[in-house]
Amino acid sequence: MEIIFLAIALAMDSVALSMANGARCKNLNLADVLKMSFIFGLAQAIMPAVGYVFGLAFVKFIASIDHFIAFVILTFLGAKMIKESKDMDPKCSLNLNLRMLMLGAIATSIDALAVGVTLSFGDANIYEACLIIGAVCFILCVAASFVGRVLGDMLESKAMILGGVILIALGVKILAEHLGVLQLLGL
Repeated sequence: MEIIFLAIALAMDSVALSMANGARCKNLNLADVLKMSFIFGLAQAIMPAVGYVFGLAFVKFIASIDHFIAFVILTFLGAKMIKESKDMDPKCSLNLNLRMLMLGAIATSIDALAVGVTLSFGDANIYEACLIIGAVCFILCVAASFVGRVLGDMLESKAMILGGVILIALGVKILAEHLGVLQLLGL
């Protein structure tokens, strides 16, 4: 269940972009939405794997402090998402050429790379995690594109805030688990 929440949080940058595109680019057809969502989902699926490989290279050196690193990374990314929700660009950011879509996908999935590093500290099945993260991103981006048409600008920054809060909560949970706080509380 934790990986689902993580996938939702990671997808929020892409969801916000998809929602903005739906709100501001009324000419999006289903093929455009599917293409954009697939590329965003693919990037979200690949980046944690890359981060995981980097993390494995260093895990033996930092095993004793990995929970602090995961907490700091997730909290930083969450706070960054919340801060960025206030500075969203109001112009239509959709450009369907492959290069622009890939740049957007990479820009919105950098946090997934950092999360991949944190996944290497635990016993996560990286293949399953990447599949879930990519699929969740794809589904949410498709939905967000169409929601954006209906609800427009009102929701896009709230998606970023929700993603940030989820990342911070996951960071706190990881730290609390490793410090034994949850056991003390009987959770």
